[in-house]
Amino acid sequence: MTTDIWGWVHDTHGQLVEAGQHRLATALVEIAGHAVDGRNEQLDALYPEAVASARALGLPWVEVFLRHWRLQNLLNKRHQGEQAMTEAVSLLEFAHREETAGCPQSVCTVQDFTICHANIDGPGYVPERLAVLEEALERVEPARACFDCLSREYADTLEDDGRAEAALAHLDRAKTRIQAAGESVSLSFGHARASALYRIGRIEEALDSLAAAEQAYTAAGNVLDEDDLRKGGVIRARLLATLGRWDEALEQLPSTADADGFADIRHRWAEAVELLVAADRYPNDARLGVRLAHWVSYLDAAGSHRPCLDLALAAGRLAVRRGAREVALALVATAERKLALLRRTDQVTGPLAELAAAARALPVPHLPVPPLELLVRLGERDGEVDPEADLDLLAAAWQQLGGSSADARAGSTDLLLSLAGLLASLGHEQASAELLWARLEQDPGHQDLIGMLTRVLIEARDGEQVRRLADRVAAASPGDAHWIRARWALAESRWAQAIEEVEALLVLEPERINPRRLAAAAATELGDHPTAQRLYLELLEHALPAEDASPEEQYRTVQTPDLWHLITAASANRDWEVVRATGARLGIEFDQPDGPVDEEWQYVTVRARRTDGGQSDLPAVRTGPATARILPVLGEEVPLNHRDVVVFGPALLEPAPAADAPEEERERWRPTFELLTLLDPAGYTTYFLDGAWPGPERWDELRTAVRGAGYGIWAYSGDQYMITDPGSDEGGLPGIYAALGVPPTASAAQADALVARLTAGWPHPLAWPALAKAAGGDIARHEEIVERYGL
Repeated sequence: MTTDIWGWVHDTHGQLVEAGQHRLATALVEIAGHAVDGRNEQLDALYPEAVASARALGLPWVEVFLRHWRLQNLLNKRHQGEQAMTEAVSLLEFAHREETAGCPQSVCTVQDFTICHANIDGPGYVPERLAVLEEALERVEPARACFDCLSREYADTLEDDGRAEAALAHLDRAKTRIQAAGESVSLSFGHARASALYRIGRIEEALDSLAAAEQAYTAAGNVLDEDDLRKGGVIRARLLATLGRWDEALEQLPSTADADGFADIRHRWAEAVELLVAADRYPNDARLGVRLAHWVSYLDAAGSHRPCLDLALAAGRLAVRRGAREVALALVATAERKLALLRRTDQVTGPLAELAAAARALPVPHLPVPPLELLVRLGERDGEVDPEADLDLLAAAWQQLGGSSADARAGSTDLLLSLAGLLASLGHEQASAELLWARLEQDPGHQDLIGMLTRVLIEARDGEQVRRLADRVAAASPGDAHWIRARWALAESRWAQAIEEVEALLVLEPERINPRRLAAAAATELGDHPTAQRLYLELLEHALPAEDASPEEQYRTVQTPDLWHLITAASANRDWEVVRATGARLGIEFDQPDGPVDEEWQYVTVRARRTDGGQSDLPAVRTGPATARILPVLGEEVPLNHRDVVVFGPALLEPAPAADAPEEERERWRPTFELLTLLDPAGYTTYFLDGAWPGPERWDELRTAVRGAGYGIWAYSGDQYMITDPGSDEGGLPGIYAALGVPPTASAAQADALVARLTAGWPHPLAWPALAKAAGGDIARHEEIVERYGL
């Protein structure tokens, strides 16, 4: 039995394919790439079905593999801490049962376990991490990939303990053992070595080490992908900034979009930017503050206490540098809350005390008017404003009111709401919530307080506090309690619970409009289009006429999006009468006065979710306000096919080009909508054709003939597709790779005969082995073509 994990994956993949378990086989070979490269959506789409299949088939080794790579993603790419601990402990136990102990991936669950503890409190769990890693390293041969991973984790642990010299020595010993076993270290090993050198202060050597690691990686035939470039770039940026090589550091620094999208580069990004700010080479403004605050909040919710505290300290120092007093104090409060959750605090107590003192030493701004007049004064300004300066003014006004009369404080709720709202908009939801909770004690029935606190808590993903608020208001206002629970259920994608809470609310308050919108959206997510249509129709019944509504009542009027959503739901339900009637309200004209809506309007793009979680943009013909007919012939990666009629959502996913955009861009643009549901499957079956390009004339003849017979055909290859020319040693032939859609009225045998007849006179034959097999034809002939032309 092989101990090589990738050899095992290769063998197991083949066995699954032979057993007809194609989707699980695909998941087995794709999940590690999704996990490592941060393709989170694809991983989340693939994982549940794959792990359920592994369990149903009684494949515990496959389950260990799948769960490990998902955890690697959660811990590294998403930087989860306590949020992932239950799964890390569960997988460690499962991977060391009798039936899984021999799995090549089982030992890697030790790394998952230690990374999870590192995310929670790396220095605090050093003894436990070193103990389990030492035990695991003793039973892993240096030739295995796991030895590389565990050695890096061991070095990270030593770094967390302040022993960077020992970490470097450990890495170098491990590298010697790996190479002696005939293997090469990973690129991540090179990143770990650069980190240890950085901690020691050998910065130039760290740069050289990183360059050597990348050179060795590419020399072995590998290509640096986007993830490698991001990681290498942020490591270099921090090193170069430390050396004061500012221009080079800025050139290497990943974009803010990359840093927002990939949590694993954020800590080094923030360290590099702090150095650049100190040199006046990076803008230290409120936008940077908001970005860092959101990252702090993310780590807070993920239970990554130590990284959260470290980032809060960096963000706080930057806030002090730009004079943002309240922002700095909010970050101090977060850091102090995280400090209480750490086992070891010696490395951070001093820096936190320094930050707190610096934040409190920042001047409190002078108010230009009395506190209760401040909102009016702020609203009268023109031009750009500094939200952090406004926050400091609002906080100063609120503090002044703290010693005022009871009447003055009673009239200050608007000031408090503005202060809390600005805090939340700057990324400090916890600080905002604390203010709102305190005010709610004094004014327990204030609807604006309850509404803003609900919104802030949901933005902070604080389910415990949302439930506390709902329970608090339930006695006095059960409808509000249902509304709070419904909004939280929607935020957590618990669609059925959201509908249940809204239905309970409507029993108490049947005239409510917004809850119906929320429940209809949840029903649409569930695919319950009858319920969605019913709720939108009820919304129309209870809405106020727009012309009679006051500004305060506008939320109770029908909006254009409501009508479009009704059309979408009615289309999914084939209620064409409602589609036509609602379309008339929007000024839509139909070719036919009644019956199903099946017309030809314009070319559009329908964005569909692939089975691997990615997206595909499919050309289609719009057949009605919310329906379209798919044009391409598709494979298994998209659950649609040629001539399928679909319903799409009403929102335009990409804006139209500006009026002054180039004419070519405006002509090329097509409206893009998101797929909602399949309405009428056309029943086409896909087979692929592969071979030499016959030239435009022959290809047009083939395409015209098969389409005339009711088939579909769609070419996927471009000019870059080349195949082997068996008659020449000098070069290849242009190739064609296309999908043939066989209608439900034709058999595979008929399709096989049709294509054979239409391509009989071509100078080079095409191959269609899957179609030939389905037709019971001569498969050997097609296999020979595949072999001869290198298809």
